[in-house]
Amino acid sequence: MAVLQSKEAICKRVDEAVKNVWVTDVHTHLYPPSFGDILLWNVDELLTYHYLVAETFRYIDMDYDAFWALSKREQADLIFKTLFIDHSPISESCRGVLTVLQKLGLDPASRDLAAWREYFDQLTVEDYTDKVFELGRIKRVVMTNDPFDDLERPHWEKPQTDARFLAALRIDQLLLHYPENWEKIKGWGYDVDAELSIKAVIEVQRFLRDWAVRMQAQYMAASLPPAFKVPDNTLCARLVEQAVLPVCREMNIPFAMMIGVKKLSNPDLQLAGDSEGKGDIDTVEYLCRTYPHNKFLCTMLARENQHELAVAARKFRNLLVFGCWWFLNNPSLIEEMTRMRIELLGLSVVPQHSDARVLDQLIYKWTHSRRIIAKVLRDKYCDLYDTGWRVTDEEIDRDVDKLFGGAFDDFLALQL
Repeated sequence: MAVLQSKEAICKRVDEAVKNVWVTDVHTHLYPPSFGDILLWNVDELLTYHYLVAETFRYIDMDYDAFWALSKREQADLIFKTLFIDHSPISESCRGVLTVLQKLGLDPASRDLAAWREYFDQLTVEDYTDKVFELGRIKRVVMTNDPFDDLERPHWEKPQTDARFLAALRIDQLLLHYPENWEKIKGWGYDVDAELSIKAVIEVQRFLRDWAVRMQAQYMAASLPPAFKVPDNTLCARLVEQAVLPVCREMNIPFAMMIGVKKLSNPDLQLAGDSEGKGDIDTVEYLCRTYPHNKFLCTMLARENQHELAVAARKFRNLLVFGCWWFLNNPSLIEEMTRMRIELLGLSVVPQHSDARVLDQLIYKWTHSRRIIAKVLRDKYCDLYDTGWRVTDEEIDRDVDKLFGGAFDDFLALQL
C-alpha cells in the first residue's frame, strides 16, 4: 500500500478518487428509455424544470394560467430569456444547465438555444442515456416508481432489463391518500375497505408485497409532510405500522422517509409550488427504536432538522441518512451538511443523491456535488495528517467508494 506522506499528495489522491468513482444514485425520478416519454431529457426539459419555473416567476408578471397555456418550447424560450439573457444565470439551477451544456461539448457562451436544440434533436434517447451515464460516471440509479401512476403502471407488466435502473416502490398515494385510492386498490383485486379493517390491512400487505416483488424494489419510499407523526390514530400512521413495516421487515428492504414537504403552498405554480417545513425527529426515533429489525432510510427537507437527524443516526444502526434533498441541494448547504454528517457519522452516510427528474441533471448534480464532497474529504484527511495518522491510496479509494454507493449497498444487505 502506498502511504501518502504529504498533504499535497493526500489532496491530489482525494481529487482523483472522487473524480473517478462510479456512483450509485440512491434517489431519482428517472426511468429507463423503454418507459418512453415519461423519461424527460433534452435542453427544453432542463429549462422548464420546476426549479427554473419558480425562479422565473420572481421576475415576470405573466398570469400563471397564461404561462401554463404555452407550449413546452415557448415556456423554455421565456425562461431562457428571463433567467439567462435578462439576468445573469448565477443560481444553482441555472448554473446546472450551463454545466450540462459544457460537459456535452456545447458552448454556453454562444447563448444559442437553437443550436443546442439541434444537437439534442440528432440524438436518440437510448444513445443519450448511455452518454449521460458515461459523462456522469453513474453506475446505476434508483428510480421512483408509483403503481398509482397510470402512465407508469403498464410498463411493469413486463420485466425490466436495464440493470442501471433500479426500482423503489413509491407509496405516497397509499399513505397520504388512502380514502381517495382504496377503491382503486380494490379494483385491482385486493379486498380492502374504507375503514382499513384487519382484513384490509392484510390485503394492503399483499398489495405491497406483490408490487415490491414485481419491481424488485430496493426500498419502499414516501414523501411526507412536516406533520408526519407515528404513532398516531391516523390512517397514514396505521398503514405505516400495520402494513408497510411488516412487509419491509419480511423482505428485508428499508422504508425510506423523505420528510418535510408542504405540498402546493402555491398551487398556481403546479409542481413548482411545493414548499418545506420542519419535521418531527421524535417520529424517526420512535420507529427506529420500536422496530429495531426494520431498516430506515431518511432525508429531511428543512435545514433545521439536519443536526438532529445525524444525531439520531448515531443512536440507531437501523437508520441511514441520505442526500441533500430538494431545497438543500445548493453548494453552501451541501458542504455544511456533508461536513457535519461526516464529523458525526464518519463514512456511514450517503452524502448525496441527485433527485434528478430530467436525465441530463445527472451530469450537473454529480459534477457539482463531487467537487464539494472532495473539498470536505481533503480537509478531513489533512486533519488526520496533523494528528500523525497516515492514509494510503487504497484506503482513500475504499472510503470514497463507501460514500458514493458502498454504504447504501451495505445497508441493503444488512440483516437485523
